[in-house]
Amino acid sequence: MIIARQKKKENIAEYLLYMWQIEDLIRANGLDLDKIQSGIIDKFDQPEEAKKEIRDWYESLIDMMRREDKQQSGHLQINQNVIIDLTDLHLQLIHSNKEPFYVAAYYKTLPFIVELRARAGELQTGEIETCFSALYGVLMLRLKGQSVSEETMKAIKQISTFLGLLSDKYKEDRAGELDKE
Repeated sequence: MIIARQKKKENIAEYLLYMWQIEDLIRANGLDLDKIQSGIIDKFDQPEEAKKEIRDWYESLIDMMRREDKQQSGHLQINQNVIIDLTDLHLQLIHSNKEPFYVAAYYKTLPFIVELRARAGELQTGEIETCFSALYGVLMLRLKGQSVSEETMKAIKQISTFLGLLSDKYKEDRAGELDKE
């Protein structure tokens, strides 16, 4: 919760990837709050009041996962809303005359997005979600100690750059500093 709060302020892309990890972490612990308490929360070097707040946060996420039937897979609506917000901003930016650098970064990334969607058969997943899925997939491979091809790493580097730019634009937009018109 502390990390999520900070990431949400600083970098929305890192926040979303972190939240996807939290969803998987909750699933790995069988949506069992006591396991999460002993395996994760108790290991935080935080005062008891902060640990209670963290426990409450995990408990609310577990409740959401149950209510939204996301115990096995998928992403919580709060995380899907981030994708929706980023997609909306992305569409505004690529149609803006004031964002040629962003548009250029998008078109440089687009061939990788198209290839990823073709490989995965993700025709119903939007481009922004495809980018996040690719980054998350490579993150999971690395955590498992599996290798990633040079070609995939080239794509991931470009996707990361693109999502970093989108995150910067998101932060500017939230601060009221982005002129999209």
